Amino acid sequence: MGSTGTVPSEHGLADRLAAVSASVAEAAASAGRDASEITTIVVTKFHPASLVRELYALGVRDMGENRHQEARAKAAELDDLPDLRWHFVGQLQSNKARQARRYAHAIHSLDRLSLVDALAAAPGDDDVQASIVDGFVQVALSESDTRGGVQPDAVEALVERVLAGDGIRLRGVMAVAPLGEEPRAAFARLRAISERVRAIDPGADRISAGMSGDFTAALKEGATHLRIGTAITGNRPATG
Repeated sequence: MGSTGTVPSEHGLADRLAAVSASVAEAAASAGRDASEITTIVVTKFHPASLVRELYALGVRDMGENRHQEARAKAAELDDLPDLRWHFVGQLQSNKARQARRYAHAIHSLDRLSLVDALAAAPGDDDVQASIVDGFVQVALSESDTRGGVQPDAVEALVERVLAGDGIRLRGVMAVAPLGEEPRAAFARLRAISERVRAIDPGADRISAGMSGDFTAALKEGATHLRIGTAITGNRPATG
């Protein structure tokens, strides 16, 4: 996709964040868009809560996690930080859905009816009805992709299920570019699916797409939420 303007991981966190922010602004401008319309979610999986505190001190408020247990633990440890928004961006088990919505501001991986049902508020469920979680329908852009997502021909049925329940505010669609495919072509398909969703719910106009290696392509196809990890956080800590 060309240079993203990022800096090597041995540079400081502030430098990497600034470089990505500049790249996002440049890519948005080249697409005729305003950078202020873009939400950059910093994905902090495998990194300690201390890194989240550093990011917060640098002005970041949107953090992403893709493993429930790790996300729950970090959210609990960092509950003293006001206005910190957690985005759950990984595959979520239905039996963990109610737990996830206790800390998540948004769930980007609604990909099956059972998960939507598990997240929805039941009659008399004051705990869920008291809070609304933002939701993105995850779309599989390849039949062979194992990273989650509803097939394109089933998107409308899932959207209708979200809208029929309580407790989820439908924001739009999410996808990961398929491996081995030119990202922009995949994101163009997601943009077309987004238009189908907007025909059902005009307010569901957000597109969650684009990671460290392909966010420029995603921005050209209308992405509003970028999920960027290593380009900002650096390499994952060694384990074991």
